[in-house]
Amino acid sequence: MAATYGYKRTVVGAHYGWRDFVVQRITAVLIALFTLLLLVKVLFIQGPIGYDSWAGIFAPQWMKALTFSVIVALIWHAWVGVCSILYDYAKPAGFRLFLQSLSAVWLVSCGGWAIQVLWRL
Repeated sequence: MAATYGYKRTVVGAHYGWRDFVVQRITAVLIALFTLLLLVKVLFIQGPIGYDSWAGIFAPQWMKALTFSVIVALIWHAWVGVCSILYDYAKPAGFRLFLQSLSAVWLVSCGGWAIQVLWRL
């Protein structure tokens, strides 16, 4: 008789993708609300829209913090989506790991670049 340590994981069921489903919906709502806010701010700019107008939109600290939150949400949203696609279509595990690694490096790089642009580091 063998002893079992820890918990026994059920390998069937539909609840394993629940967290990804919820993350996708929450981040999508955050991205959509930010887009609407940005659209409203742009529509109320009087005169030609240039660099100064755009810089003025993102100048307040609360807008920078909100934009940072949306950048993180966008990266997380993209990561969940890319992983779902790769789990479905990239069958060799080594190839999938390679593509996930490339995706992670790309998303972190894009996030770093966006933060650099946002705060002009």
